[in-house]
Amino acid sequence: MSGVWMYAQDSSYTSGQSLAGFTVEAADGVIGHVDRQQDQPGMQHLVVDTGVWVFGRSVLIPAGAVTRIDTAAQVLRVSATQEEIKAAPRFTTDSETAEHDYLSAVGDYYVSLRHPLAP
Repeated sequence: MSGVWMYAQDSSYTSGQSLAGFTVEAADGVIGHVDRQQDQPGMQHLVVDTGVWVFGRSVLIPAGAVTRIDTAAQVLRVSATQEEIKAAPRFTTDSETAEHDYLSAVGDYYVSLRHPLAP
């Protein structure tokens, strides 16, 4: 898997840091809070409870999308917009976090947001 599954060095993430309960802000507003996280090296990601924002569903966000963590305020910011997060491959069950095809689709989607294809 690519670097999309690891926190950026400048994100202020500390190895083993619990982010559960942190508010998650997209580039254009709050999307929810961290419900749980996977901290396995090379597979780091967050499951974010969006509440009513996306009709009560959760979204899986790779750690590489996290741009900044403010531990004091318990807020983390991601590079994607609200619409981009809504358009990401749908997360429905924790078992998907072990499915190579699903993780590849999510990783490829978030990588495409950072490096759009030239026309």
